[in-house]
Amino acid sequence: MSANYTEDELNLLASTPQLIGSAMAFIGNSELFGTGKEMFANAQSVMAGVKDYPNNALIQSILPNPQGDSAAAMEKMKKVRDWGVARLKAKGIKSAEEFRDAAMADVQAAADLLAAKSSPQEAEEYRQWCMSIAEKVAMATTEGGFLGFGGERLSANEKQLLSQFEGVLGVKSTLA
Repeated sequence: MSANYTEDELNLLASTPQLIGSAMAFIGNSELFGTGKEMFANAQSVMAGVKDYPNNALIQSILPNPQGDSAAAMEKMKKVRDWGVARLKAKGIKSAEEFRDAAMADVQAAADLLAAKSSPQEAEEYRQWCMSIAEKVAMATTEGGFLGFGGERLSANEKQLLSQFEGVLGVKSTLA
């Protein structure tokens, strides 16, 4: 399976789910504590792909095996993170809107790549996984309010971003 992809393509497919969760976390108005909860939900949701899609060779190949060599798993995640950070730095991102736009461009690039090189089932599961990450991050905390009290579960900005992800991924959000 991974022989179908270049190293950069695999890095794109590995970094996009994390980027989706980060974009969702940063688009809200969760303040420091809430954003921290959302970033934790992001990491958990990304790694849940190993368990949730055990027969998806693509997802299994881009995520580290939590049962395997922990040093190798950490090195794999660090390599993908460094690749993604370098990609964002090269784009000169200086605002939340630019970050969102860069994330959407990568989601589109990943969707195009899946359409060209993955089996329909493999691509559909990857897209479902990505949408589940966006949803779990969006629901990790309330937006607005004070110290986590009050506010709304899903902000207008989060709803809009979920809608954009739906359009690119072709997967309907369960939160809409």
